[in-house]
This record gives sequence, C-alpha cells and structure tokens, in this order.
Amino acid sequence: MIHHHYQTMTFKIKNVPSFILLLFFFFTTTTTTSNAGGQWVQLQRSIGISAMHMQVLRDNKVIIFDRTDFGPSNLSLPNGRCRFNPRDMALKLDCTAHSILYDLTTNTFRPLTLQTDAWCSSGASTPDGTLIQTGGFNDGYNKLRTFTPCPEHNLCDWIEVQEQNLTTARWYASNQILPDGRIIVVGGRSAFSYEFVPKSYQNDKSFYYLRFLRVTRDSNPGEENNLYPFLHLLPDGNLFIFANRKSILFDYYRNRVVKEYPLIPGEEKRNYPSTGSSVLLPLNLTGLNGSRLPEAEVMVCGGAFPGAFNFANRKKVFLEASRTCGRIRVTDPEPEWVMEVMPMPRVMPDMLLLPNGNVIILNGARNGTAGWENAVNPVFNPVLYKPGSRRFELLASANTPRMYHSSAVLLPDGRILVGGSNPHRVYDFRAYPYPTELSLDAYYPDYMGPEFVPFRPSIIAVEAALNTASYNETFSVTFSLQEFRGRVSVALVAPSFTTHSFAMNQRVVVLDVTEVGEVAQGAYKVTAHGALSPTVAPPGYYMLYIVHAGIPSVAVWVQVK
Repeated sequence: MIHHHYQTMTFKIKNVPSFILLLFFFFTTTTTTSNAGGQWVQLQRSIGISAMHMQVLRDNKVIIFDRTDFGPSNLSLPNGRCRFNPRDMALKLDCTAHSILYDLTTNTFRPLTLQTDAWCSSGASTPDGTLIQTGGFNDGYNKLRTFTPCPEHNLCDWIEVQEQNLTTARWYASNQILPDGRIIVVGGRSAFSYEFVPKSYQNDKSFYYLRFLRVTRDSNPGEENNLYPFLHLLPDGNLFIFANRKSILFDYYRNRVVKEYPLIPGEEKRNYPSTGSSVLLPLNLTGLNGSRLPEAEVMVCGGAFPGAFNFANRKKVFLEASRTCGRIRVTDPEPEWVMEVMPMPRVMPDMLLLPNGNVIILNGARNGTAGWENAVNPVFNPVLYKPGSRRFELLASANTPRMYHSSAVLLPDGRILVGGSNPHRVYDFRAYPYPTELSLDAYYPDYMGPEFVPFRPSIIAVEAALNTASYNETFSVTFSLQEFRGRVSVALVAPSFTTHSFAMNQRVVVLDVTEVGEVAQGAYKVTAHGALSPTVAPPGYYMLYIVHAGIPSVAVWVQVK
C-alpha cells in the first residue's frame, strides 16, 4: 500500500478583518454546496485519517484522531518515523499517523503520533487548556494521554502519561470537567463506576461504584444501550447522568443519587449502540445580577428502538430510527419530559450548541444503529432547533454521508467542522455505498451569509487582564459594527470533545449584560457580569462571542477562573 503524506501550503494572514478571512476561506476551498439553510464547503479532500474524535484547542487548532489497531492510515509519519508497539493487534511497526493537528487559520494539518490505541475513548480540556484523553481499547484501556497547545513553536505531540493510569478499563466512557478543575470519567463497557483525573497522587487507584450504570445496561447480547452516557454539570454543582432511557441527579462528592428523573417517554433507547445525542441548553444569566443560579434544561434527540442493534448486526435488517426529542427542565421541583418530533428519524446524530443559543443536529442515518455496517440511509440535511420557539428548520444538504464514527465541533469563527465516517473494521475505500471517509467539511450557518455582514460584530478588545473573565466580576468588550439593529449579548462557549455523537463538555453561558453603548462612530462597548461560580462555568478556556440581533462575531479566547 502507498502511504500519502498530504501537505498543503502554509501561510499567515495578519491584520485582516474577520469577515474577510471568512470570505477568504470560502473562495480557497475546493467544493461548495449552497442552497437555503446555510452552505457546505469541503476544506480537505483527505486528511489521511478518519475523524473519529475531535477537540478544538485554545490556539485555534483542532486535534483529530482515530484508532490505531486496524493497520496503516493514508498519512505517513514525518521524517521516516515509525511507531513500534508489540501489543498492536494489526501492525506492530506502523509508519503512518492516526492523529493530526488541523490549523483553522491556514487550512493545513500535520501528523501526530499516538502510541497506544485510543479507539472509542473520551477526553476533556483542563483549566490550562491541555487536553486529557482517557482510555481506549487493548493497550489503551487504562491509558491517560495529554496534548498541550504550543502556538509558539508548533512542535508539540501526544504525551503518554507514564506515572498515572486509569484504575478501571474505560472503553466507550464519557468525561465532564468539574468546578474544581478535575475531570470525572464515567462508565465504559462493563465498567459500572467512575473515577477522577488527573489522579491525586502517583499510585492513586481509587474508583467508585455507580449502580445506575449496571441497571441501565440492557441484557440482550451486544445491546448495552448505556455506553457513552450523557453527562451535564448543572449550576448547583451536581451531575446530570442519562443512560438508555433513565436519568439521575448525582452528587459525585458523596457518591449519592440525589434524584431520579422520570423515564423519557417512548420505547427508544438513546445511548450507544442505539446512539442518540444530548445537550445542556444555554444557561442564561440575564437579569440574575450575579446572585442567583440559572435554570437548566437538558435535551435528548434521536436513538433506536429495542432490538434494533441485533436486527442490524445479525440479520442486516435496519429498523427506522427515533424521530423524537425530549426536553426536561432538570432544576424544576417536579421535572417532566416534554417531547417533540424532528423532521426525520435520526440515529448517530451530532448535536451542537451555536453561539446564538440555537441547536444544530447533523450527521447520522435514518435506519439502523451504531456499529460496523449497522446503518443505512444517511441523513444529509442538518436540522436547526430554536429552543425559544421550539421550531425545527431543515438546512442545506451535505454531499457526504457521515455515518458511524463521524464527528463535528463548533469553531471560533462560527462554522461547524465535520469529518469522519468509517463503518468498517478497516479503511475500505471501495465499500458501497458508504466507503471510509477521510475528508473534512465545514458547514456555514445562515448567520455567516453575506446579507448579515452589516450586523455582524467584530471584537476589537476584551478589557480584562490577560483576557481573563473572572468569576462574579464585570468586564467589558469593545466591538465594531456597521449597523446597530438590536439586542447585544455576550456568550461564553466551552469547546467540546466530540466522538460517537456526544459533544462532551460543550456549554453555552449567556452572561448578564449591564451596559451597551457607542464609544465612537461604529464602535461599541458592552459590559457584562462574569459567571457566578465554577459550577455555572467550570474553569478553563472559552470562546467568547458577541451576538448582535442573533448574529455572532468571530470569537476570542478568554480564560474563566
């Protein structure tokens, strides 16, 4: 097999307005698809690997990686380097990359080296912006790996942590950053427990049994339906955990279930392999004066009906997926699910929060489940959901099927980065009708259209020391605007670690704006109150957007602490 090392021209652009940069990206990419409801642009025909996992980093780069145990990828490691791993199940001497670092500014990428298998793993960013990546398969079951951004020299690579390991094998687990900066790692195949990273000390073997994970696993072989549980940190500091059809409010400090929520209505299962998705809807601090906690509402969409996995896996009969979503206001004294119907059925959807508070649902299939070749009929049209009006809108159709092992993340400029899709055990480019997909696309939401340029804010400066948005303190942001039309808000958006249809740690916090005023012709200043506490916005790097009349700016990175 010939291994291609794809390289693209690297260049720097300085002192160019953000909206011109967006137009530059549009005209320098290879393929575009446009109709009502946004626009699709192909950024890379091939990045050499399939994008199973993605994480946006604080230096405007995206780390992307796949598994390592299937053989060679289509991207060589640089300078003749090879990876030797005697425990690799396919290729003990492998001279190809299974991870890349993608540069949003230049639309270029470089290969990275993963030593152990990160297949179906999880991750989260620490308060200093380092990605801690947890678990995987085979020699990666108990592994911790880190990646720290290095914009000053761009030579950084994966580090396999030698002095610490996960106590329990974690394959298909989920992560959530906590108010104290630790990361909780929950579940995994046959792992009915949770633990915390980084470890408190070198030989820390602590972990905690969680019965909820055992009772939510279906007994039919292969149909666990509770893997990659949905985790959402609530403003009171407790953790919302959803698996299969059940959900709880969990106090992880005391290892205690605080509340059991009602079953989500309907028969559909919502977690892997009957994979749906979930978001914590934006936390709105408007009018709370930094003294009260916001209400919190969770949304769960898509999934599959009982038995769907075994029908697909054993008989190649692909049942229609779920077309319902459920919303529950988890902070209500007696919360109840409110059900809604999507325009089409969808399994393996990706749900992402947009800076203006809307939700986009994309990728996935109409029939089947997650798993090797277990789904058919890709859903090409994303759907926009507006929480305020409870309306779904059909968006522009993509060209590329994004089936099992796809991923998507929100970018600082407001686009959605989409990649992956490999429903096969190895890379198979001849498989019909869903070959292994190595391309990388961007979806441009409607708010990036040229007709909205006059209303799009452009951030000039964050008036806070070292771009720090401190808890319970006010700060100001100056921005330019061609035409002032309406309400201005300030949104903090936590970047997600996305894999298997769950964008872990994503969070939108709408700050309480105390003042907006014009300081010069076409220049404005908005003053906002920082998040009340780390339970509302855990410490770390956030994308800060100014949103004017529903149109977001390009974000700047701020550190919340």
